[in-house]
Amino acid sequence: MKAININENGELRWEETETPMPRNKEILIKIAATAINRADLMQRAGFYPPPLGASSIMGLECAGEIVALGDGVSHLQLGDKVCALLAGGGYAEFVAVDEGSAIKIPEGLSLVEAASLPEVFATAWLNLYMEAKLIPGESVILHAGASGVGTAGIQLCRTFGNTSFVTVGSEDKLKACLDLGASAGSNRHEGSFLEPAQNFAGENGVDVILDPVGASYLSDNLNLLGLNGRLVLIGLMGGASTEINLANLLMKRIRVIGSTLRARPLPEKAEVMKQLLNKVWPKIAAKEIKPVIDSVFSINDIEKAHGLVASDNTIGKVVLTVS
Repeated sequence: MKAININENGELRWEETETPMPRNKEILIKIAATAINRADLMQRAGFYPPPLGASSIMGLECAGEIVALGDGVSHLQLGDKVCALLAGGGYAEFVAVDEGSAIKIPEGLSLVEAASLPEVFATAWLNLYMEAKLIPGESVILHAGASGVGTAGIQLCRTFGNTSFVTVGSEDKLKACLDLGASAGSNRHEGSFLEPAQNFAGENGVDVILDPVGASYLSDNLNLLGLNGRLVLIGLMGGASTEINLANLLMKRIRVIGSTLRARPLPEKAEVMKQLLNKVWPKIAAKEIKPVIDSVFSINDIEKAHGLVASDNTIGKVVLTVS
């Protein structure tokens, strides 16, 4: 098969490599489309190696058709159109993945649309509704609201009864987030998000914050959280070290939750995907939630696609067609 490899100069090349074979409880997917995540750019730069035993090929999600089954596969069949959450291997013609990490694509969606779903909806659902245990009526701040995770989170909040405030990098992004269902937001280039977020949170504070930024937002995040608030950290784009006022945590009984998805054990990933299938996919089929795709590129234009994601000028996902 062909896959994207990184040469000694750091350039990406679509070239021949070994085709994976499905092991016990694995399926082999002929990939129609994959999508770019910032983790791919970090891996390319040498900062985010794949977990032990995972493919060294970039790509954390895909959509396509099952063309082979390993022993012990029980709930998927040859010919099924699926999308999958991957620890690696998505930038290729074929990928082998545990069957628990793959689910049938939502009714009415193309494979290109489906490729944009697994990583961002798994991340948003896991961290908002499983880790933070968000319940209807609670309020949420979503940093990087126009990102793939952000646009997924906005729609989940709107659909499952939660108001949301977003931070973004432009007025176009803010408008897109409001159109998706965010209640309010702030453009970081126009000053601190703290005051507009306080107006959103009110006297009681906000219940949950989903944050890929880290250190530079931590103090404001803790000030914004109300009693029994939960801060879920999913990234460190704003640094890894800072000082905090621990009294905030004690007096407001705040919980700070660190969370990653890629290296989680397969049973945990399977549970996330099962919940997406049962709770979120019907909302997508009913068009209450939609894929948010900024651009679609051929896998042969991978350098242009990576450049676009790195520019931070996208709203939603950048998808790569493979076959």
